[in-house]
Amino acid sequence: MNPGGGAALAVMVLALAQTAEARPQRIMALDQCADQYVLALAPDADLALSPRADDPDAWLRREAAGHRRLRPTLEAAVGFKPDVVVRYWGGEPRLLNALERRGVKVVTIEDANDLAGVKANLRATAKALGQVERGARLERTMQAKLDRAAPAPGASRPGAVYLTAGGFTSGPGTLMDAMLRAAGFHNLTQAPGFGAISVERIALEPPIRFVLGFFDQLRSDWRGPGRHPVVRRAAKGRTAASLPAAVLTCPAWFAADGVEMMAKGRP
Repeated sequence: MNPGGGAALAVMVLALAQTAEARPQRIMALDQCADQYVLALAPDADLALSPRADDPDAWLRREAAGHRRLRPTLEAAVGFKPDVVVRYWGGEPRLLNALERRGVKVVTIEDANDLAGVKANLRATAKALGQVERGARLERTMQAKLDRAAPAPGASRPGAVYLTAGGFTSGPGTLMDAMLRAAGFHNLTQAPGFGAISVERIALEPPIRFVLGFFDQLRSDWRGPGRHPVVRRAAKGRTAASLPAAVLTCPAWFAADGVEMMAKGRP
């Protein structure tokens, strides 16, 4: 055996290994919520975002510029060869199973019905992406915003109703309910979960404050109950905040931004 040839081979193997280690992590996001997490936590990775990454209701739509977009299909994933796939609701079971069989790590962002759940999502996703410190910084920023928005101890809590352009509201057991409480409001919607609210009820018993959601999406529910003239008159001068859709479409750290927006309109 040629000693010189063996040494050359060893150097080549080492160089190839170092090149593989230097390759940026490849991360594929299967839906718009996953886009927000990977853009915030791993912006320097080789990212493949969903087709909706720069839609108006995406919180980090500007940061999505310049990144590739892929449909959440097996063909696209096989072509991209991701190391990690992140999802909230995107990706059908057959796609997810196929990815896991190929050794791809699949990270699922869980639904959250309170702010602690949002923080848990942040920690879990940051850990899965190898970005624990970035996740911790985001969590600290989130908590600082919640602290600024919190009412003074013993302060009265005005009643408020969350209302979407489509005429829906949100009661106990939802993230919006937790956000209302964090902003110092008493949620006047008592029925758990999400449900419709009638124009008649608003006309007869207008709440002290409205928190509006999705009204910035002008083409969305443009004839919905939330846009009824009666509701518009009732909400005039009583709106604590009109939350953009980008705050509401994903259980993420920017829920704290929504809390701050609401707190500014607290009586």
